[in-house]
Amino acid sequence: MDECLPAIVLVEPQLGDNVGSAARAMLNCGLTDLRLVKPRDGWPNPRAQAMASGAREVIDNARVFETLAEAIADLQWICATTGRRRDMVKDEVTPVEAAHQIRRRSAAGERSGILFGRERIGLTNEETVLADAILTVPLNPAFCSLNLGQAVLLVSYEWFRVADETPPRQHIDDGYPRATRQELLGFLDHLEEALDAGGYFKVEEMKPSSLQSIRNVFTRAELTDREVRTFHGIVTNLVGMRRDQL
Repeated sequence: MDECLPAIVLVEPQLGDNVGSAARAMLNCGLTDLRLVKPRDGWPNPRAQAMASGAREVIDNARVFETLAEAIADLQWICATTGRRRDMVKDEVTPVEAAHQIRRRSAAGERSGILFGRERIGLTNEETVLADAILTVPLNPAFCSLNLGQAVLLVSYEWFRVADETPPRQHIDDGYPRATRQELLGFLDHLEEALDAGGYFKVEEMKPSSLQSIRNVFTRAELTDREVRTFHGIVTNLVGMRRDQL
């Protein structure tokens, strides 16, 4: 695993539940370096352990510091998350840009960190000034409040996504082979016979175009041989039900 994974630094978190949800979000995205600055309810915290669920490795290895300066002492690039403007000159980056910056710096051997403030008031200006950049999440300007776990998940996910190679679209099959053209055409002939017998084609002149549309739908569907057999069964069943009603 990359030795320069970014550190997630929670400054004076108030609730153990929020620390646990942040740890869970971190591990979802492959992050494990959790640092806590003066957690209000002390450490270790049983509520954090419970909320972390399967992310106990993050909780168990979390490091606690008395000051923010100590928590970030070994880091070389830091961004501070905030939802409000600060009266200071700094670069402001989105989570996506921060993720790219961290990845580039990690490749160069630098260690990075992301600061998250208290649930109620966030980071102070004195804490924010220690960062190289401000990270702001573009959200609905009328309501941009995130809880701590949500904020950590959103930022961590963007870091993960930058290097993720999952294709945007994948076809998951059921293990059955795709139907041959002979199997598909056999079903379409069966369907046409059933429609004819049921009087579906009211206007003979329209029958060719109707059949073309029906065949196009089933051809485009890329059915498996199992699905074709299922449709055969459906048509046979419907035809039988109609006969029983006559």
